Parts: sequence; structure tokens; C-alpha cells
Amino acid sequence: MPDNPFALPRRLAAPAPGWTVETDVVVVGSGIAGLSTALRYTELAPRGRVVLVTKDLLSTGSTRWAQGGIAAVVDPSDAPLAHMVDTIVAGRELCDVAAVRTLVTAGPEALRWLVERGTAFDRAADGSLELTREGGHRARRIAHAGGDATGAEIERALISAVAAEPRIEVIEHAFVPDLLPVAPASGAEGPSAAAGVTVHVMGEGERDGVGRVAARAVVLATGGIGQVFAATTNPEVSTGDGLAAGLRAGAEAEDLEFVQFHPTVLWLGAQARGQQPLISEAVRGEGAFLLDTEGRRFMADRHELADLAPRDVVAQGIAAAMAATGADHVLLDARHFGAAMWEERFPTILAACRKHGIDPVTEPIPVAPAAHYASGGLRTDLRGRTTVAGLYAVGEVARTGVHGANRLASNSLLESVVFAHRVAEDLAAGGGPAVSARPAAAPEGPGGLVAPELVPRVRAVMSRHAGVVRDADGLGAALEELGAVAADPRNAEAVPGTPAWEAANLLTVALTLVHAAYRRACAEAESPASAGADPAASRFGVRAALGGRPYVVVRPPAEPAPEALPELAEVARSGGHSGGGAAAVVERVRAALREDLLPPGEGAGTGVDVTTAATIPAAQIRTADVVARAEGVVAGLPVAELVFALVTEGVMEVRRHVADGDRVRRGDVLMTVTARTRHLLTAERTALNVLTHLSGIATATAAWVAAVAGTGARVRDSRKTHLGLRALEKYAVRCGGGVNHRFGLADAALIKDNHVLAAGGVAEAVRAVRAAGPGVPLEVEVDRIDQIEPALAAGAEEILLDNFTVERMREAVELVAGRARLEASGGLALGDAAAVAATGVDFLAVGALTHSSPALDIALDLRDIH
Repeated sequence: MPDNPFALPRRLAAPAPGWTVETDVVVVGSGIAGLSTALRYTELAPRGRVVLVTKDLLSTGSTRWAQGGIAAVVDPSDAPLAHMVDTIVAGRELCDVAAVRTLVTAGPEALRWLVERGTAFDRAADGSLELTREGGHRARRIAHAGGDATGAEIERALISAVAAEPRIEVIEHAFVPDLLPVAPASGAEGPSAAAGVTVHVMGEGERDGVGRVAARAVVLATGGIGQVFAATTNPEVSTGDGLAAGLRAGAEAEDLEFVQFHPTVLWLGAQARGQQPLISEAVRGEGAFLLDTEGRRFMADRHELADLAPRDVVAQGIAAAMAATGADHVLLDARHFGAAMWEERFPTILAACRKHGIDPVTEPIPVAPAAHYASGGLRTDLRGRTTVAGLYAVGEVARTGVHGANRLASNSLLESVVFAHRVAEDLAAGGGPAVSARPAAAPEGPGGLVAPELVPRVRAVMSRHAGVVRDADGLGAALEELGAVAADPRNAEAVPGTPAWEAANLLTVALTLVHAAYRRACAEAESPASAGADPAASRFGVRAALGGRPYVVVRPPAEPAPEALPELAEVARSGGHSGGGAAAVVERVRAALREDLLPPGEGAGTGVDVTTAATIPAAQIRTADVVARAEGVVAGLPVAELVFALVTEGVMEVRRHVADGDRVRRGDVLMTVTARTRHLLTAERTALNVLTHLSGIATATAAWVAAVAGTGARVRDSRKTHLGLRALEKYAVRCGGGVNHRFGLADAALIKDNHVLAAGGVAEAVRAVRAAGPGVPLEVEVDRIDQIEPALAAGAEEILLDNFTVERMREAVELVAGRARLEASGGLALGDAAAVAATGVDFLAVGALTHSSPALDIALDLRDIH
């Protein structure tokens, strides 16, 4: 593919702005994301002002069409970790874990905020929220309103709250063609940030025609792109305007190829186009099931959750069933609900079905997949900031990383509120360019348009080649056809206005999306994961910017939480040496995990725990106790926790019941970890290898320390450690009450018999070391009494008595008389430790601590299933 294959407009042709309004923040879009951002910002910034621009009326966005509800953990029997796992599994392991954690932990508070702003959710008889379940969820955590009118109720409450806030100015019937760049400083090249938007107000009003809203920050909350497909659940306003405007401003997008097709959309015939009625997933959550046109239930064999599998799985199952029967729809059977349940729980869906001549009380509902939700969008951080300064994105136009490759049902409303609040917090804290940033008169470059009559062709191409079932050949054909649309001469004759602007946005979105999908298809074909091995092998993202070829970025492996780093750095510290710091411990653990999970192409391994993957459901969560099977001293808990953190990518809850250095008894629980069962068992061996080995060293060290108690002598280690484990093993010695000797050859000078031989004597060896490193600690090893005095005379600070008898040690102590520290080493036994320490030596060096201590028996016991 060429680097710049398509001539898309870098700005939309529009009349020059005829008026200007200035504000702190301009929010584009009036769904739940835009309304929440505007309202929360004014709550946090007592003097903040917002201009909220919407293409139609405040109430005509996608939010009011949301039926099922909003997902949040409010039931005490549920847990944020369970919500997190369901989200990540639905997202095909391609979610950003930090974003998902933000979503599920902030979710309950976001729900409370909506309630406090007047949203009337359905309640049970006891006054608690009435919760339902939807596809991909393993618990009832969906709050709903009006039965199946949740979005409409949320929209009503937020519009009422916004209308009551005088610092929010609303401009309706206003199309935003482009963003206003910050005017470059003298001598600077190109815009550096967004400083407002151009606005075209349609119809009569205080402001009419094209103007501009200058602001220190722009928040795009424009919703989705569903109208780029021939059949969609999205309203007519969902033409990808914010995404296209962001791309034209230079913002980068990610995951655009991940479009969710809702599996159960009311089938209105093969020729139906535009917005189609949605049959909420909550209908299946309450017990409805899918049948093919021949009456067979086809989802039971496709997924453990059958009809409540994640949406992409159900949509693909429906596509396969349609292909098998030759039909263009399947059936959703909820006749067993009865009329009363339909009328009370799903009145909106019941009315929509009956409007089209279908009575779900007495007959199955014909359904088929249709474009529903964009999981990708403008790439943002956890504060909603895009790659263009001053430009934020929230809601469906944003790619926060929450959804991965497939959105979990009812997470979209929650994401909009949670991240709207984070955007508002950033803005209230002074986010965006300086307030004094001056907007340019208009976006740079020649304007362009797309002829509105070409839109049906774009939609036909997208539905044919970029629908539920895709392949590289089809996507390549789509690129060629869309490229022809971009080059169509009728575009030059298009007249500025909403139809041509929307057409340009739809084509911009379509081309960028298909190009990204094509790039992913090619990359997946080249990936080892295409052979069905490790899903993580295809864990890359496709990023796109207008006019450039989408590129693949490898999503990095999990890193330890920042709060774990100081503790890991302390593990690495030995004998005054950093031991490589926390990074060295992380790499050592990664190397150990690689030994268990050898990536494809590097040997016979598959990259996964094949036994665990084959026998345990992907989303099963269990709690595991790390239990002592014998009495001893614990060491290595931070490292074992790191193993679990890396394997689970932080999707876990952990609680330590003891600390490193504690003495434990048989049966004591050292640590409790809750995570996916697959991950617990994958991490088990490496975590236990660390714990049993290091705890064995700590236990042995503690025995030596106890043996010399009261003598003033201290027990220390040597460099007799296992390959690559020196820092960890020396840490275990400290946990057992011992002290570290030097870490390596560069920490101190240790003159041994071979050095003496090579230098021609002890004094000569000491002088040579002093000349080479005047400040280096100096130790001399001796194996005869007569070598001590020359060593002292030459300046030795510490003398190592190698294989001395207890009697000779006493002589050495008397001879040295405090002029240097003394260490007893070589041939020491625990039974003789007290006698050796009683001679007056300062240290007992026990090499066996690190190279031959027996492991402490520790096990991992699984308990309750969640």
C-alpha cells in the first residue's frame, strides 16, 4: 500500500466565519459524554464557562437510543475485578488494563452521580437498584430505567441539569466542520494545538451562518460512525463528524477497525437501510434465546455462555447460522416472557416490534446483526487528552482502551460518564493550552468536499466488505472502491453545507477504518497467533492518521504497578549494591516466565499454558491461597506477587497476610490472590519457585542467626549464588536476619591466595590494589596465622580466616586486637556456629545459605469459584 494513498480533504470547504464567541471550553456533542463533561466541569470550576454545540437538538444523539442500561458494580455479591475480567474477555484481551481498571473502580461513583443529577433508575421493592444481566456479563450489574429506556432517562436528567446551569451556553442545529488551530508563533511551523472550532448554525437564531467558538480546550463528544454502514442502530446524526474533524486536525486514531455489530437488530427486510430498531441484549439477559430459521438453537455449541456470549461471538454465530440456512436473518424467541413482562420490562422494544407488524408475545422476532458501536476512535490517555494539545475526546468518538476489540454490553454509558469526569477534572486543573493561545483565523490548506450522492456507494462498500465477516481480499477491494469515490470528479462540484460535510466525514472515516482493518488483517496473517497459539502474540494496535499509512504498534507487556517499584528495588539491594534495581527483578521474573511459556518460533513451546487453556474457561475467577506446608521464615512475597501481576497484567486482587522475614507455621496462609483461574495456574510454578527457594534461604539463615545469638557475631552470605539469582538470594539472607557481603567483583577488593602468588606477596598485592583503587574496600583472605600481620601492615580493612580451626580463630582474634574486622569462612557447620562466634570474630560467612539451602515447602491452594 502507498504511504499516502487517498486525497482526502485536510479541511472542509466552508464560508469564512462571520462571528466569534469566546469561552473556556467548547464541547461538541450533546449525548451523555458531552453533557456529563460540560456539567461536571462547571461543578469543578466555579467560574468556568462552556459552550456546548450540537448538530441537532440536545436530545437527538445516540444516548436516548440506549435501551439495556449502564453497567456498574453495586451488588455486594459482585466485584470490580469480575467486571474487569468480563470487560477484558469480551474485548478479546486487547483492552488497556489501566483504562478498564479506571472504568470499573470509578463506575459505582459515576452511577451515583447520575442518580444525584436526577436520573430515575428502576428500583426493586426494597428501594435498591433493579439489576439485570446482558451478554458477556457473569453477574447482574446492569442498572436500567423505564424498563428499556435507560438512555432516554439519563439524557432527560442531564439535559435538565445543563439547562439549569447558566454558565453552559447551548448552540443547537450547529454543525462543526473543523477545529481551529492555535495560530503559530512567529517563525513557527504549523499549528501546535486546538483553540476552538468553526461552527455553522442552521436556521434562525441569535447566531446564524458560519462562526467560530474560540476556547482554550475543545472536547469532542460527537458519538459514533454507524451511518457509514448501510444498516445500523445509530441515528442519522452519527456520521463520524468528530472523528473526521480530529483526524483533519492531526490527531491520531487507534482501533478503528474494531466496529461492533449488534447481533440482534430487528430485521426489516433485505432492502432496509439506515437506522434499524435495536432489540436490547437485556432481552437475552432475561432468558430469550436465538434460533435459526429451521428452529435450531445454534449458540450453545459456540460459547460457554451460549446466547449471552460477548456480542462479537453472537454476531459471528448468527452470520454462520445465516450462511448455513441461506436465510438473511435468525429468530429471537421470548414468547415465554408473557405479555405482562413484555409490557413492564421492555415496553419500548415491544412497541417498535408491533409497529413493524411483529408481536414478540406470540411469535419469535426476526433479527440480524447491524453496525452498532465503534470500539476505537481518537486515541486518548486516561484524562481524555488526544495527541493534539488542547483537544480532548470522550465517549464513542474516543479510544480510551476500555473496549479492546469488542465492547462489553452496557459499558458505553459508563465509560462516557467516568471519562467525562476525568476530562472535566483535567480541564478544571488547567488542562489544555494557555488561555492566551490565539486561534488561527481558519484551518490551513485548501478546503474540500465530497458529493452527497456518493454516500450510498460508500455505505454499500462498507457493508459488503467491512461487516461482520472480513478478509484481506475484501478489504483491499474496499480500499480501491473507496479510493475511486475520493477521486470522483463530482466532489469538486459539491456545495458547502451539511450534506457535503457529512459525506466528506463519512468517506474520511470509511477510508481510514478500512485501511486500518486491512493493515490488521495483513499483520495478523504474519503473526504467530494466526496459527492459534498465544493470543498475546497478536496484541498489537493499529494507529492511523489522515494521509498516512496506518502502522502497527506492539502493545507492551504488563509492567508492575508504580507502588510496587520501591519494594522491588529493596529486594534488589544487596551489600550496598543496587543489584540492578526494580528493573532487574522484573526482567528476572520475565525470563523465568519465558522458560515456562516459550514463545512460538523459539522452540517447541506454544506460548500458552496448553493444559490450563484447554480445561479452564477464559473468564473463570477463583481465589488462591499461598500456604506454608512447613515451619520457616518467609522471603520473596513481593517477587511472587510480581509474578502474578505480570501474568494477570494487573487484573487481580492480592492481600498479604504476613511479611517477608516473618516466621510462619505449617498451614499459615501467606498471601491470597484473586484472579482468572487460568492466570493463577499459569503463574503458580514460577511464583512458588521463587517463594520456596528464597524462603528456604531465609529459614536456613535464621537458624544460623539463632545459633550465634548473644555473641556479637553476624551471619553473612558469599557470592556462591545461582546463575541470575544473586540479588534475590541475598535479599532472602537479609529476610532471615543475616547480612550481605559484597555483591560482586566490583564492590570490594578481595585478595586471595592466587592474587598473592601472582603479585609476589600479600603486601605487594595490597599495594597494587590500593594504587588501582584508593577508595575501594580492601579484604584479604588468609589461611595461615603468619599471613595476618603482613596483611594488617599493608592496610587490610578486613581479614578472612579461611578454614581456620576454632583454636586458630581465637589466636587470630587476639593477634588482630581490633585492628581489622575478621570473618570466619570455609568448612563451617551449624553445630559449630556458636563456638566459632564465641571466638570473637565479626562475621561467619556461610556460602551454603545461598547455594544449597533446602526449599521451604509452600503450596498454592485454589478455593471458591466466583
